[in-house]
Amino acid sequence: MPTHLVVDSPCGPLTLVAEGEALRGLYMHQQRHRPADMTFGEPSAGGGIFDRTRAQLEEYFAGTRREFDVPLAFRGTPFQQSVWTALLDIPYGETASYGELAQLLGKPSAARAVGLANGKNPISIIVPCHRVIGSTGSLTGYGGGLERKEYLLGFERRTPTSREAVSTEV
Repeated sequence: MPTHLVVDSPCGPLTLVAEGEALRGLYMHQQRHRPADMTFGEPSAGGGIFDRTRAQLEEYFAGTRREFDVPLAFRGTPFQQSVWTALLDIPYGETASYGELAQLLGKPSAARAVGLANGKNPISIIVPCHRVIGSTGSLTGYGGGLERKEYLLGFERRTPTSREAVSTEV
């Protein structure tokens, strides 16, 4: 039976969904492919996996954590799970294209399928789907919105996004 907890972040509220002692979901507010809230189970007061995930997210956004080590419970097709697992190998501050991921999975003609699976990643930020870009280096779709993708990539590269640069000038 899943449970959930909403935590604050620089990307807005994040809904953490757990099943037992594993994280099953991390969803942004108004995220594309976000399941209905009623599927998240009962609200939690925290503890266990929620406290561990929240602490690691705080470290990530403080710039002191580059990798997460919370237990994950993927729910998806075998292909989706293989894509989500491959995302974990993209280093902090770096990017890969959909085609590169398809090659890595041994399916060089599956870039579009990789993109679809990437878009349905249920554990954003921790499973870094924001690090996947178009073959030309363009910021293509992101379930959390391109503004959040730009923010996360800029944050990881330690360069301000255009939005941050504007807000510091005012």
